[in-house]
Amino acid sequence: MADLKVSGNLTVAGLKKRFKATFGCSLRVYTTSTCKSYAKDDATLASIRAEGAKGGELTVGSNLRVGNFEKKMEEVFGVYVQVATPDDSKLAKNDITLAAAGKE
Repeated sequence: MADLKVSGNLTVAGLKKRFKATFGCSLRVYTTSTCKSYAKDDATLASIRAEGAKGGELTVGSNLRVGNFEKKMEEVFGVYVQVATPDDSKLAKNDITLAAAGKE
């Protein structure tokens, strides 16, 4: 599988589309750490990041574990995400790889 490159100028919709195409699983993007409010699809990652987050770029491989990916997104972009099953019906387990999450 290919790697996914993420940058702050990427829109939420673009990130979700690329994530699904790369790993086969769904991605939920939130505006706060409580994960109660979804980010708008036309917002950029830079525009929704938490205060104090610096942004930058991140390259993600399919062997990265779900929990580690979610933490990296928070650390690098200040954006809160959760990986879900391909049909977006439930959250993926944190201890499996992104590739495995795409096959659930």
